[in-house]
Amino acid sequence: MSLDNNKVKEIAFLARLSIEDSELEQSTKELNNILGLMDQLGEIDTGGAEPMAHPLEMSQRLRDDQVTEKDLSEEFQEIAPKTGSNHFLVPTVIE
Repeated sequence: MSLDNNKVKEIAFLARLSIEDSELEQSTKELNNILGLMDQLGEIDTGGAEPMAHPLEMSQRLRDDQVTEKDLSEEFQEIAPKTGSNHFLVPTVIE
């Protein structure tokens, strides 16, 4: 895929980017280089590659999940105009 100056202007307009006419030729060249690299990456056979969550072979240390605050939901709901069972009721407006 190759972009021309008009397509780059259109993309810049849609992305709300201001590209001066003096920068247009360089921007078009750089975008075409990026698209060329994306085409090359698309040609790589990754069928045998195992998906990974992190590029380094390491495990993530997680802290124990402990409750540190007391449940104040009943106190909060006492001042609410309307509540359901453990939730606030929001009035609906029908026009």
